[in-house]
Amino acid sequence: MNRKIILLAAVLGLTAIVFGAFGAHALKTVLDENQLISFETGVRYQMYHALFLLFLGTTNFVAEKTKKIIFYLVLTGVLFFSGSIYFLATNHLTSFDLTFLGPITPIGGLSLIGAWTILFLNIFNQKG
Repeated sequence: MNRKIILLAAVLGLTAIVFGAFGAHALKTVLDENQLISFETGVRYQMYHALFLLFLGTTNFVAEKTKKIIFYLVLTGVLFFSGSIYFLATNHLTSFDLTFLGPITPIGGLSLIGAWTILFLNIFNQKG
């Protein structure tokens, strides 16, 4: 499981850098300030969770079963939270109306909160 966690961390980190550069350069001329800020929020949270997964994949403080739960919560959370923000911020650039993704963003946020909560509870409940 640790290998899978670290691989996802690497993919999320890599794509966060790519999306961040894309936003800072290519999108800067076609998004308004609020859209660009939203896009950057998606990038920031994606990178935070890439680093979170790097920690998770290298720590011995968390049981394998718990790591698996956190892994899937973070994966779902980043896809729903950051992914929906990317699409919503760039919605006007496509011929598709992606505003239906709006309700997905908080579901992703709750998934990320759940991952951190499970990490906290797992470590808090350990003896020693």
